Amino acid sequence: MQSSTSPTPLYLEDLTVGDVFTSESYQLDSDQIIQFASQFDPQPFHLDADAAKDSFFQGLAASGWHTVAITMRLLVQSLTLANGVIGAGAEISWTQPTRPGDTLSVASTILSITPSRSKPDRGIVVVESITSNQRGEAVQKLVSKVVCFRRPV
Repeated sequence: MQSSTSPTPLYLEDLTVGDVFTSESYQLDSDQIIQFASQFDPQPFHLDADAAKDSFFQGLAASGWHTVAITMRLLVQSLTLANGVIGAGAEISWTQPTRPGDTLSVASTILSITPSRSKPDRGIVVVESITSNQRGEAVQKLVSKVVCFRRPV
């Protein structure tokens, strides 16, 4: 079981079930939350701190989709698959709100590796990515299937 960030492109044969890849961190502030929400998820609890006080979230909270976007950035930087991180499906759960001032990081664990029978140059890798805040509390769990290529012959 390895734990790392991966500076060089990784191929299917470089991965092992149980490998863990850790990201750098990303700090989120109110302005970023409001800017993202105004473009992509314009709901009061993402746009206005005062309106958010009386909401389900009891304060300004980042859109879950914003958390997903930050996770993707951190995932791509820490799990550098050759030819990119190409999604083939995912399951997302948000375990608690992401707040202004949170510093997020992602730990991605390889859960399974399935070489393709019909396309021998690739396989499907299932990756569990847990996005946590500065207190180590999980704010999101993403389990994704990604296409991963074999090293060219």
